[in-house]
Amino acid sequence: MTTTEAILERATRRLRELRESLGLQQNQFAAMFGVNSSSYSRYERGHIENMPRALIARISEKYDLNPAWLCGFAGVDKHPAPNAGKRRVPVFASIAAGAPILAQEDIMGYEYVDRDSCIDFCLHVKGNSMVGARIHDGDIVCIRQQESVENGEIAAVMVGDNEATLKRFYRMDGAVLLKAENPDIPDQMYGKDDGVTIRILGKAVALLAEVR
Repeated sequence: MTTTEAILERATRRLRELRESLGLQQNQFAAMFGVNSSSYSRYERGHIENMPRALIARISEKYDLNPAWLCGFAGVDKHPAPNAGKRRVPVFASIAAGAPILAQEDIMGYEYVDRDSCIDFCLHVKGNSMVGARIHDGDIVCIRQQESVENGEIAAVMVGDNEATLKRFYRMDGAVLLKAENPDIPDQMYGKDDGVTIRILGKAVALLAEVR
């Protein structure tokens, strides 16, 4: 086997193992990156030399991989060295009830934040319930993990068995009010007799806005 053939074989194996470690089928993985499933299937069958550089860069960025590692080169680290003074935190597409926040598999990628920042994880915003706070669909909100917040602060909150929601949090007379920053979305009020468990996951401390 030539050096080039060995590199392509490793790249093919690493791509396949990455997808399988995420529990995704080929068509699911391809759809995440807007790739034709037939084209992607060919990459895993050994034609990875035809894989666009832009796709390699997107996969590497999403899963915090060293592009050289994904391309099959030997003797390189799987993950890039962190920037000086930076550390990485996970970005979650969602957080389901009953699972430890920082031990879930539903990680959509990573962000690098200042090493001395108070950020523990990030949430990928879905929907426009917080547009009045300049938080839009597709933005990344940085969260400091804590169990309580002051009234009026924006928090990641678990409501019963649903996934985490991002709202302004108010506690009053034993009830909890979750207020959206969008007049088209009604407030959510939960009293102590409603039988709904409300758990604060953390406070929103920074916003990484999607470029518009």
